[in-house]
Parts: sequence; C-alpha cells; structure tokens
Amino acid sequence: MEQLDKLEAHFKRLSHFQHLAAICGWDQATMMPSGSSQARADAMAELALYTHQQLTTHELHDWFSALDEQQDRLNDAQRASFREMKRQWQHASVLPDTLVKAKSLAGAKCEHAWRQQRQNNDWDGFAKNLKEVVALAREEAHIRADQKNCSPYDALLDLYEPDMTADRIDEVFGELKTWLPDTIQAVVDKQSQQTTRLPDGPFAEAQQKALGEKMMALLGFDFEHGRLDVSTHPFCGGVPTDVRITTRYDEQDFTSALMGVIHETGHARYEQGLPKHLAGLPVGKARSMGVHESQSLFCEMQLARSEAFATLICQHAKQAFNRQDDPAFHVDNFHRVLTRVSPGYIRVDADEVTYPAHIMLRYDIERDLISGKMDVDHIPDRWDHAMQQYLGLSTAGNYKNGCMQDIHWTDGSFGYFPTYTLGALYAAQLMQTMRQQMDVDGIIASGNVSPIFDWLSQHIWQRASTTSTDNLLKDATGETLNPTHFRDYIQGRYL
Repeated sequence: MEQLDKLEAHFKRLSHFQHLAAICGWDQATMMPSGSSQARADAMAELALYTHQQLTTHELHDWFSALDEQQDRLNDAQRASFREMKRQWQHASVLPDTLVKAKSLAGAKCEHAWRQQRQNNDWDGFAKNLKEVVALAREEAHIRADQKNCSPYDALLDLYEPDMTADRIDEVFGELKTWLPDTIQAVVDKQSQQTTRLPDGPFAEAQQKALGEKMMALLGFDFEHGRLDVSTHPFCGGVPTDVRITTRYDEQDFTSALMGVIHETGHARYEQGLPKHLAGLPVGKARSMGVHESQSLFCEMQLARSEAFATLICQHAKQAFNRQDDPAFHVDNFHRVLTRVSPGYIRVDADEVTYPAHIMLRYDIERDLISGKMDVDHIPDRWDHAMQQYLGLSTAGNYKNGCMQDIHWTDGSFGYFPTYTLGALYAAQLMQTMRQQMDVDGIIASGNVSPIFDWLSQHIWQRASTTSTDNLLKDATGETLNPTHFRDYIQGRYL
C-alpha cells in the first residue's frame, strides 16, 4: 500500500541518522578528548532535534491516519510493521521540540561532568546537574502519561519495556523479596565453609583483551561487524551492522572484565542476529530492554557461569596468562570463583544472587523521583537505607560507590533499571525450556555452542518486534513471565 511504503521508506532514512548518533555516542564514551565535550554535545543535540523533527513531520500524521482506516487490508507482517512505526511516532510526536533539545543538552552536560565528579565523590556538583535532568524527566513523564492515560512512571517504563507496568513489577519484585534475602544469607553461609583461591594478578590488559576476544569468537560474535573497546562504564552500542561493545580492565582481577565482555557479547549477538530483511524498521529492532538484557544474562549467567562453560573459560585463561600449574585455575576452584556470592557496593560487579537487590533499590528511588514523592537531595539517604536493608552495607558519604555509580540517570533514562532484573527472569525461563529440549551441558562441552544460539535465533532474535513480549515468551516457553523459574534456578545452582 502506498502509505505503508512511504512510512517504511521514511523510517529507514531515519535509521541512518540514528546510526550516526549511536556511533557518536560510542566515540564520546571511548575516545573523545575531554575538551571536545561542549562541541559534541551541541552537535548531538542538533542531530537529536533534527531526527525528532523528521519523526514528527506532519506528513507522518497524514500517512498514519490514512492507514488507520485501512488496517483490515494489511497482512500480519504489514500490521506489525505499521504498529511499531506508529508506536515510535507516538512516543516522539507527543514531546515538543524545545523539550527534546533541552533533554539532550542537560543529559550530555550531566553525563560528561559525572565522569569526573564520580571520581571526586562530588555529590553536590552532580546533584546540581541531576536536578535539571529530573525536572525535565518529570515534564516528559507527565506529557506521556496524559497521552497514554497512565501514571507518569508507567509512561516512561513503556519506553523500555512495552506493556509493562509498575503494578506488575511490584508484584514480581514482591515475590523476589519473599525468598531472596534468606537465600542470599544461606548462600553466603554455605560458601563461607568452602575454600576458594582467587587468581593472583597482575593480569596484563593486552592478555585480558585477547582472552575476551577468544570468548567473543566462541560465542559467535561477528568481528567484521563489530569491535571491542574500553570505557568507564561497559556497554553495547552501535547498530546491528556495526556493533560496539566496551569493557573496563582491572589488572588484579581479570574475571571482572571477562564476564563483562561475555555479558556485552550477549547483547551484541542479539543485535547481529536481528532479521536483515527488517533492517532499519522499528519492527526489526529488539523487542524490549528486558528481552535485550535476557540475552546478555543468558550468555553471562546461564552459560558462562555454568560448570560446563567455566571449564572452557578455565582452559583458555590458563593459556592466556600462562598459569597451567596455578591451583587457582583448577576447574573446581575456578568455578567457585565465578559463582562467588558476596554483597557489594557496585551493581555492575554484583553476582547474580545479590544483583536483584541493587535493581530493586534503584527502581524504588526512580519511581518516587518521577512521581514527586522524593527529590534529588533525598537520594543519598534513601540509597544508604536501602543498601543496609537489602545487603547490610552502608554508603553514607560514599557517593561514588553509591548513588553516583551508574550512568543511566545522567541522561534521564528513568524506567530502565527494572528491565535488568526482568531480563534475568526471562533468561532463566528460556534456559529452563532449552534444557528440556537439548543437552545444553553436552553442547557446551563439545566446544561448539552454535546449537544454543540457533535456538535463540529461532525463538527470540529473528522475531525482533513482530510480536509482544508476552507472546514471545509464551511461544518460546509455553507461558508468559513466571518468576518461579528464576528462584528454582538460583536455589538449584547455589544451594
């Protein structure tokens, strides 16, 4: 149909500008000189404004209106494409240009300053910039809520996890709270009776990078369409044909960077595995941030920390660091290293048992920030209280390892944090089904893990955004989100 063809052509053109923005963002985080920050912020704000204007041009309104009246003439594939384009258009068209540009400028300013402010434990300086970001996020949330007839926080959550609500998250997190604290303590008690020898550094950065790239290759990463670099905060960015992942190295602990690389490779495999015939269209993109996180956690937690995969990692690590006779690299000990549970301050370094606690405290804070129940000045005390409650740790005065450790709030990404734990739940559910259908450990032991990713490609990657998250999970596993699979997985592996 003519209007559908015009819409798809327009959105494919928009994807090229989004490609440029993604690569500029990667460069900003990895290579850009500090003195270039203001010019880059101005350029990216201008690009964001231009893209927004192209996404809200009046022509789109006319095309969508015309197709709205003819949806019964569309087949299922066309209807899905139309739905996702309209969804993206509605998300963009509800915001005025002035707010889009103001958000981009405030976010870039806050994020750039945060990099140094965090190092200096400068909460006062950071809070000043964050207040502006939060004020703009509240303004956005209320505009979106009015359009969708929902709560302000649900309106932001919908940007990252379509159809999810705070009520549903409260239900899921409430279930976690019934067993997670006792499980954390039981695992810590059990592991205190075990002897675990940590590998002694130093581990040269070059050797760590080489090991990471070997693991990326084992997991099927396409190096002709992606690369690995270093940044303050590990991430996966770029576009499916040009995926950029980053990590950060600690020469005293190679496992931190390595598992970070494996995590980001999971994100990258999803991106590289999206259907090529839908490239550039919203329907061809990842279903949600929670589904995206399920793929990274599937690689890092479900696969890499299993006994079978730990054996593979151990073999490669011995060679990379020339530690063939080091008892710390005995397979049993190495697996204990990879599955240590220890309450800590830093979310990105947390084990999978304590990780949900980090997410729940952030979710509670950002939900109340957007609703206006609390202000930025209250964050440090609220953070400290929650850390003591969930993990028995205090962050009083320790802002850099407390409420300043994450990059997400600097650019106004409120509603993002809960998708991390939703991803863990999705991943556990996917693996539970996969183990019923194939010998996962045997496949890993063979050294050729492609059957595992073939399954993910068929059930997750190739479906992109052609259906809802509930349908995606139900078609793959036989049911919608069921958090009991995560509980069974955690308690089965650690207890």
